[in-house]
Amino acid sequence: MAWRYLVSPQLSRRPHYSRHLFTCPLWPVRNNSHSTHPLLDPTERLEEETLPWYSPERYYPVRVGEVLQSRYQIVGKLGYGGYSTIWLCRDLFPGSQRSKYVTLKVFECSSPEAQREMSAYNHLNSLDVPDHAGAKLIRKALDSFQITSDKGTFRCLVHPPLGMSMHDFRTQLRAKVLPENIVKLTLMHLLLALDYLHMEAGIVHTDIQEKNIMMGIEDSSILSHFEEEEKSNPSPRKVAGDREIYTSRKLRKTKQHGRPTLCDFGQARFGSSSYSGDIQPYIYRAPENEKVDIWNVGVLTWDIFQQGHLFYGRDSNESPSDADHLAEMVAIMGLPPKEMVQNSEYATTCFDDEGNWKGAADIPPISLQKLEGFLQGESQQLFLRFLRKTLKWNPIERQSARELLEDPWLRSS
Repeated sequence: MAWRYLVSPQLSRRPHYSRHLFTCPLWPVRNNSHSTHPLLDPTERLEEETLPWYSPERYYPVRVGEVLQSRYQIVGKLGYGGYSTIWLCRDLFPGSQRSKYVTLKVFECSSPEAQREMSAYNHLNSLDVPDHAGAKLIRKALDSFQITSDKGTFRCLVHPPLGMSMHDFRTQLRAKVLPENIVKLTLMHLLLALDYLHMEAGIVHTDIQEKNIMMGIEDSSILSHFEEEEKSNPSPRKVAGDREIYTSRKLRKTKQHGRPTLCDFGQARFGSSSYSGDIQPYIYRAPENEKVDIWNVGVLTWDIFQQGHLFYGRDSNESPSDADHLAEMVAIMGLPPKEMVQNSEYATTCFDDEGNWKGAADIPPISLQKLEGFLQGESQQLFLRFLRKTLKWNPIERQSARELLEDPWLRSS
């Protein structure tokens, strides 16, 4: 894979987009015949319907060919998430800095994640800070609006289109892991983005995972190809009452990939106050609910470079288990500081008063050095030192994104 750009400490000031009003569309509205979409069994759950919490009333029934805000015409479905569906659209009023294609994220009704993501983007778009390379590595919000129906209010975000996620790219490789040079390049971009978020925006992402890192699009023909394929060979759909559920279509594979870009601010938090509740995917969960992004960088690094997850957090029955998760962490990092144990309301179930392990799960006989399977000698030692700078019980002891950018392993060729 070749990314055709250079990372520079200073990039030009990020572009600001404004709404342009026109009396007529610059691009014609295309007619889409719903009858050409192959019909699927209406009794089988499809895409977002498979989510345990799915409720038809909470999802806006987007239709291919529909025009929203008299501007964004739905071309086809790109995917779905835990609280939204994602669509490729034609922008019927593209400005001078805009492509004729955009990505539309339609949130479920009255979604708290939507509110958090909107707040994060409103804050990011309001910043007037000195030029920072990381600002270019965060997905932009070009527009936002609401759809109001008798079911409620559905928030929508308009983004520049992006390519495949880091997860999709990694899993299509034969080895299922990224080469070391691509891992380093990815991390440098991610850390630049996090330095901007932490130091300039005061935002903690809290959901750093490879599905939330997407590649920029260098070959824009994959977007027009998507539209033409959707027109000539429509994606299958099912009819469920008054709505249609579409299957997603992937963008065509390409060898030209742009910058890794950090996306999805649905779990973002402002500042460094304490948070309640689970704010991360289970296997990425950190020992505390603040300053978690650097911890997640370490876990992510392992996942994209090694075979398997660093922490599984499951018992012998493959059920999520806090005790097994903590036991794995003790094996990797040693026992947590005694003061952390004494100040935690949960620690008494797994640690005694002296901070010794008493959990229900056995501490596995593993270590970073035993688990690492690709490097040798000095290269391995440099890599493990990088990981240990991120995997610290005490968040204060973890290096910042800016400090990690100077790490010897990350800078080595």
